[in-house]
Amino acid sequence: MSEDDADDGGFSEGAARSEGNPWVVQGLNAVLSTLFALGIVGGLEFIGAMAFTLVNVATAAALIFTISYVATR
Repeated sequence: MSEDDADDGGFSEGAARSEGNPWVVQGLNAVLSTLFALGIVGGLEFIGAMAFTLVNVATAAALIFTISYVATR
């Protein structure tokens, strides 16, 4: 392997320069927030603290999404 084939900066340098696509990031945020909300509301329903309804899951997902969005800005 010649010197020209060597990796100059490595993964961390390439990742530091990459801005990524914000649509992908927000899509992942929405999916993961919904899954987390399903788990939270399901657990709260299991212990009898909250009913497992679409409105409760959607509200929890919206709150989690908003908190994570604000925290990463």
